[in-house]
Amino acid sequence: MPQHDQRLADLSAWLEPRLTELYTRRGWGEVPEASLIAASSDASFRRYFRWQAPERSFIAMDAPPPQENCRPFVTIARTLADAGVHVPEILAADLERGFLLLSDLGRQTYLDVIDEQNADRLFSDAIDALLTLQVKAAPTGLPAYDEALLHRELQLFPEWYVQRHLGHSFSAAEQALWDSTCRLLIDSALAQPRVLVHRDYMPRNLMISQPNPGVLDFQDAVAGPVTYDITSLFKDAFVSWPPARVQSWLQEYWNKARDLGVPVQDGFEDFLRASDLMGAQRHLKVIGIFARICHRDGKPRYLGDVPRFFAYLDAVIERRPELAALSQLLQALPTAQGAS
Repeated sequence: MPQHDQRLADLSAWLEPRLTELYTRRGWGEVPEASLIAASSDASFRRYFRWQAPERSFIAMDAPPPQENCRPFVTIARTLADAGVHVPEILAADLERGFLLLSDLGRQTYLDVIDEQNADRLFSDAIDALLTLQVKAAPTGLPAYDEALLHRELQLFPEWYVQRHLGHSFSAAEQALWDSTCRLLIDSALAQPRVLVHRDYMPRNLMISQPNPGVLDFQDAVAGPVTYDITSLFKDAFVSWPPARVQSWLQEYWNKARDLGVPVQDGFEDFLRASDLMGAQRHLKVIGIFARICHRDGKPRYLGDVPRFFAYLDAVIERRPELAALSQLLQALPTAQGAS
């Protein structure tokens, strides 16, 4: 039996007694007949299945060790729930085997439904949820978004996109441009006030739910720069927004953050600059990750989203003359930007 099929069989067997215990504990009677249906998968090795009965449903997570570790998900879920963020409730867990039974936050992500008409309302809810996270969820005990991690993430770009995907190695002059760019982006990130950073706070990981939104995929949370998550929210892999509209949402966030005591930058222009430079770090990282997913994991479809992140970089470079070295480097790369 293929490994994935065996994992699914093992997950199904594990679920049966957990569901029986849950139904008994909550006075729901007998467990009805139901089946596991694929709910979603992502760029990692994790898989999600929906257990659907006539009156209720649950989500089963399969996170196969050693590639995945459920412990951060469980720990951070409790931290966020205690802070009032709407995250899945952990109903049963086998951390050694990588199985979790979770409450179901719904079938529609923000990405499924967001459009020009509802974006203001949905993003306002997402901003409020992020501020709740930043105000009430202390990053105590989380890994630091430190210089080493920021540098490792940036190195994904030359290692996987430039070298592996484009087949190019930096010249001495290009390496100098890259090093100065990394220094600028890392210094900017480290200078920012620190909060709990979700690290993938974007429409694909926000659910249409009550209360809205439900928040998923938080297991990689760190203690890091205050602008990271709000910048990620509007610079998505799948949908882009007009710059003026993004700035209005950033203004909404900044105003609310100051009112709530979130340690954002004192001036809005300083906040925008920090957001832009944080975004540049993330855009370069994501391009490297998408190339790695293609060449290491055999999932080439992610390369289709690379041009969007180069477009984000182009827009930031146009606004920020301090990114001239990055502009020069990108222009020197062989082949067209976003080549696949």
